Amino acid sequence: MPRFSRSVLSLLTAASLAAAGCRVAAPVAPPRAAAVPLAFPLAAVTPVADSAATAAAGATGPITAPDSASFARQPWRELFADPNLVSLIDTALQANPDLRITLQRIEIARADLRVRRGALLPQVEGVASVGVERFGEYTLDGVGNYDTNLSPNVEGKRRIPNPTPDFFLGLRSSWEIDLWGKLRQRRQAAYLRLLATERGRHLVQTQLVAEVARQYFTLLSHDNELLVLRRNQQFQERALDIVRTLKGAGRANELAVQQFRAQLLRTRALEAKTQQQIAATENTLNRLLGRYPRPIARPVSILEQPLPSRLTAGLPAATLLRRPDVRQAELELVATRADVSAARAAFLPSLKLTPFVGLHAYRASVLFTTPGSLAYGLLAGLSAPLFNRAELQADYRRSVAQQQIAYSTYQKAIQVGFEEVTTNLRGIENYQRVFDLQQEEVEALQQAVSISDDLFKANYATYLEVISAQRNVLDAELELTDTRRQQFLLLIDLYRALGGGWTPVAAGE
Repeated sequence: MPRFSRSVLSLLTAASLAAAGCRVAAPVAPPRAAAVPLAFPLAAVTPVADSAATAAAGATGPITAPDSASFARQPWRELFADPNLVSLIDTALQANPDLRITLQRIEIARADLRVRRGALLPQVEGVASVGVERFGEYTLDGVGNYDTNLSPNVEGKRRIPNPTPDFFLGLRSSWEIDLWGKLRQRRQAAYLRLLATERGRHLVQTQLVAEVARQYFTLLSHDNELLVLRRNQQFQERALDIVRTLKGAGRANELAVQQFRAQLLRTRALEAKTQQQIAATENTLNRLLGRYPRPIARPVSILEQPLPSRLTAGLPAATLLRRPDVRQAELELVATRADVSAARAAFLPSLKLTPFVGLHAYRASVLFTTPGSLAYGLLAGLSAPLFNRAELQADYRRSVAQQQIAYSTYQKAIQVGFEEVTTNLRGIENYQRVFDLQQEEVEALQQAVSISDDLFKANYATYLEVISAQRNVLDAELELTDTRRQQFLLLIDLYRALGGGWTPVAAGE
């Protein structure tokens, strides 16, 4: 076969192998997701009950859903009117360990972005090297050195090459030309993950503001429960004294005395349990503030804390995208798309330039003698994977799987946000009705206790009726306190679910 034909065949064979090695996997389409509803389903609007206690507490009015999520845009300093709570949140935002950890994760993501940006630029190294090498007698380098002054060249004698020194001082570089956008896609993915970590900081801040407020209002509810228990203890102690007096007069028996005593002991046990709950809640709140346990100032009762007069939910399409977790999941999804593109581009040929320039000599004394010691060069190499591409294929499949996970995570974040907003919207309105009804129940049961005491003294009611009335009013007052706590917790959860608590109104996001 002629030499020209063999050369052409070799080139065709190499081109075929290169084409086979550069074959790129087709992109994988994500699954189809359900559309987000156009509006949040709301409960029927109910007017606020007109009572003195409700008005004093600033009860929640009707809930509406206009096009602007003004409630979520409201800064937390304006949402919470209690200056003690505002001070606690300020402290938490400065010293909370979780928030500090998140800030360091942002620094890690920022450093990774610098690495990805640097991959697009030439890598230049300053080199100062000294070496020595003895070439073999039967090598081309060894034979070549016979004719230099580095090896003896005595006629008629065996010539043995001497060790050859090598000195180099200069610059060496390596630069991969981004032909197919692989490095740019990796840089894009790093940039998006940096933005995602920023959204992660917003998410931690939102959760932290909400959790501090939750623990604070839980603490206030325990305080009110303690007041209720101590007030009812006074009633029960007085009732126990009365029944003991009646027993001495022959109008009651020991069974009645023990029943009243058991009622009092039960209330005292509930008081001790509530004190433990107060201590645990204070410790949890102090941990969120990044400090060791200490007393928490709370001069205002939970029944005196105001609730917003009107709430606006906004439209789902705009409101849910305000949530930091949804934004974080969205950025992670776009970042995984860039990862897949980079993994696909890795199957294509890569071009790398490796230039160098410097002073190169076989003797230190002549190293700085220019231009004789000046050396430079440039090597350009084009390489493509042909065989054993398992690592590239595995990296591509991993990237595709991570993209599918990110897509499902994004859809889940939207669905969870929609669920939380809907639940809290209904809960705020329903618990307002519960609070109004329970408040009337407490007033009725308090009158029942007073009437039962009078009837028992006049021998028109049994001691069991008195005990039942006292127990009922105690349970009702405790439930009323818990309902008020639930109202504040639902309000806080709605604020968090709508993406509030991390950006001022002027941010316009």
